[in-house]
Amino acid sequence: MKFNLPFEWQVGMRYTRASRRSDGVKSGNGFISFISAISMAGIALGVAALIIVLSVMNGFQKEVRDRMLSVVAHIEISRPGFGEPTGATDWGTIAKEAMQVPEVKAAAPYISGQAMLTRDDVVRGALIRGVIPESEANVSDIATEMQSGRLTDLRPGEFGIVLGLEIARSLGVMVGDKVTLVAPQGQITPAGIVPRLKQFTVVGVFASGHYEYDSTLVLIHIDDARKLFRLDDYTGVRLKIKDMQQAPEVAAKLSRVISSNVLIRDWSQQNRNWFTAVQVEKRMMFIILTLIIAVAAFNLVSTLVMTVTDKQADIAILRTLGASPRSVQAIFVIQGALVGLIGCGLGVGLGVLVSLNIDVIVPFIERIFGVSFIPKDVYFVNSLPSDLRWDDVTTIGIVSVVLSLLATLYPSWRAAKVQPAQALRYE
Repeated sequence: MKFNLPFEWQVGMRYTRASRRSDGVKSGNGFISFISAISMAGIALGVAALIIVLSVMNGFQKEVRDRMLSVVAHIEISRPGFGEPTGATDWGTIAKEAMQVPEVKAAAPYISGQAMLTRDDVVRGALIRGVIPESEANVSDIATEMQSGRLTDLRPGEFGIVLGLEIARSLGVMVGDKVTLVAPQGQITPAGIVPRLKQFTVVGVFASGHYEYDSTLVLIHIDDARKLFRLDDYTGVRLKIKDMQQAPEVAAKLSRVISSNVLIRDWSQQNRNWFTAVQVEKRMMFIILTLIIAVAAFNLVSTLVMTVTDKQADIAILRTLGASPRSVQAIFVIQGALVGLIGCGLGVGLGVLVSLNIDVIVPFIERIFGVSFIPKDVYFVNSLPSDLRWDDVTTIGIVSVVLSLLATLYPSWRAAKVQPAQALRYE
């Protein structure tokens, strides 16, 4: 059985493409269909640009987040504040309570403090983290990011130190060199309060790829940190969970499980300002690039208005034959919707294709034109990352289709208002 489309669909599809008469000569709507093609191309380019840009922004965010979390714990449990010490044996109990939560994979104690590193006449501020090497390897990726030496070379009582790559470069040291650590807690002498100095041997250098941590973070053994800062207690416990995206939910669950008075922070809270800024930037970029699709939708308005003007005689004949104003309006809504849907489909296809292959396309363009989009000496990544998210693709597709449908309202309303007698007066 042959399926026949309603006449509104048939006429709308006919107006969308350039038609030919039976003798093969193009009819007068060829120019209108060319403008329809331009409208399709505008919508397709806008949709593709929006998908590609958001995918690249997601890629950068994921790259920074992953490199950050290679150093930062998913969740940290620490003292609630100064003047509220917790017994050293309590941290073992807290770690056991945390491990009872199914989402928690590993726990490791740590000591955190600030100090200065000096060598010759170079002085650098540093964030000191006292760790147990074997346990630290379970909650961070520093052990796998060692450029030289090994994390397990940190042994109690030997006062070894592992430096970030950037701070090692600024101090001009390598494995085997000596650095002096100046602790802020001074010691009282007959001459007054003087800072405590301790010489450490560099046993390793790590590179996380995140400049902030590579230029400030240094690791020492947790026993050496306790001696250096004169502590009888740990600063807290660092946790690694199975899914880092669930860190806020797991932190809330830990607050109900752990009985002690402690402060629980997940990685999103520790870097809230950075992630908030990225989300705001992504939203603004979405709004700005959506204007490209809006411009294409305005172009679609002009296309449909020209079509209505060009087809007034056809509209009058259809009305004379019994077509209702609603049917005439549906014809031009269908034409605009087809242009929007085809443009959206082409844009989604192009955007997804480029986003999934951007690691091949960008190096190819760089080789042809001899340029570098991501200079290695400026950015912490040497390739353009991309993280295609289908929820973004769905949102972009819906927005483009809605804008295309809105663009059809005025032209179709104008077509429905055409009076047959007026349109056929000079025909």
